[in-house]
Amino acid sequence: MLKKLFGIKDKEAKPTEEVVFAPLSGKVTELTEVPDPTFSQKMMGDGLAIIPTEGEVVSPVDGEIVQFFHTKHAIGIRSVTGAEILIHVGLETVSMNGEGFQGHVSEGDKVKAGDRLISFDLNLINEKAASTITPIVITNGEVVESLDKKLTDNAVKGQTELFHLKVKS
Repeated sequence: MLKKLFGIKDKEAKPTEEVVFAPLSGKVTELTEVPDPTFSQKMMGDGLAIIPTEGEVVSPVDGEIVQFFHTKHAIGIRSVTGAEILIHVGLETVSMNGEGFQGHVSEGDKVKAGDRLISFDLNLINEKAASTITPIVITNGEVVESLDKKLTDNAVKGQTELFHLKVKS
């Protein structure tokens, strides 16, 4: 409030729009197609899902790692716009207790779009978990003004646009 009153500007204005790239290579599908009601009913937030064709997750945005589950199956990133993005590799993968997963970052790390976050054994997930489908969810949807989703059969991690999002200013 004082900043507005005295015309003091923030040192660096936070961007309000950004492109969120595919964190995995594979087929992009609607969240409603995920065979888990937590995701398909958007209880955690809106987004898309990817059926991966290889076992590597890269950062979809420039931002900061705000949560990295000890089992390495899910990671949360806060982007430069303030959007919080959850990437949940597979379904019921928490029960694998980290088997087949390798983390390449830690909570608090700053990342750039395309930086490697997680490697995983796709065959092992196929064998031991319910599904390899990977939801990518904006968990703080209250800050999002618009979310333009892009569906494709052959997303390339770190290159294919998944969303264009705009946050409320």
